[in-house]
Amino acid sequence: MLTEALMGELKHKAISLEEFRELCLRLLNYGVLCRAESQTEQQLYDRYLRIESLVEEYLHLMGVAVFHEPRFAYIRLYPPGANVPGMEDTEQNSFGGGLRARLKQDEVALLLVLRLQYDKALREGQLDEDGFVSESMESLSIAMKNLLGRSLPDKMTERRKIFHRLQQLRLIKFRQDEDIDTTEAWLRIHPMIVSFVTDDALDAMQEALSDDVKIEATDVS
Repeated sequence: MLTEALMGELKHKAISLEEFRELCLRLLNYGVLCRAESQTEQQLYDRYLRIESLVEEYLHLMGVAVFHEPRFAYIRLYPPGANVPGMEDTEQNSFGGGLRARLKQDEVALLLVLRLQYDKALREGQLDEDGFVSESMESLSIAMKNLLGRSLPDKMTERRKIFHRLQQLRLIKFRQDEDIDTTEAWLRIHPMIVSFVTDDALDAMQEALSDDVKIEATDVS
């Protein structure tokens, strides 16, 4: 019955069941959809706008919440029990990334600094027209030292893993051909860092940095 009702609604929106499945699977696999990321994500995001209520109702059956930020054109999923931005009645939980993430201590530290640097740029009016903040690697390294008293990993491979992981979560952007190991390199902090790492999460992240174990979480906010 549910499938028949869904197919009827999709037909009304001129969306096939296969297209609906593709969109939902993409969201469930990645936990995030950012229109500016690629042509594929642009098409999927525009498709989501046409059937937003259907996608939300379908995911709600599994307890998955959808956070949509139309201003910056991105969508993020939150697992059951997560604290979703703008939904005060949700259960407070731990923090992580995507639908379920496994964050290492160095990743948590960088996330904290990225959020604080974004806040600083916001206060100073240094956001671009898309809400991004540009930061140099040198500036991030200095902030890590000043704010947390620590450095990024010395090993180049470990450092690259951290930045590629956060780019996978759509929290930062940098050119694939750019050497991010140099102090002259630049990256852009995505505005979704604010909903990914909320004010309450900042305190939780600072506490987590005192632990020497990996942090398994369900929701950064």
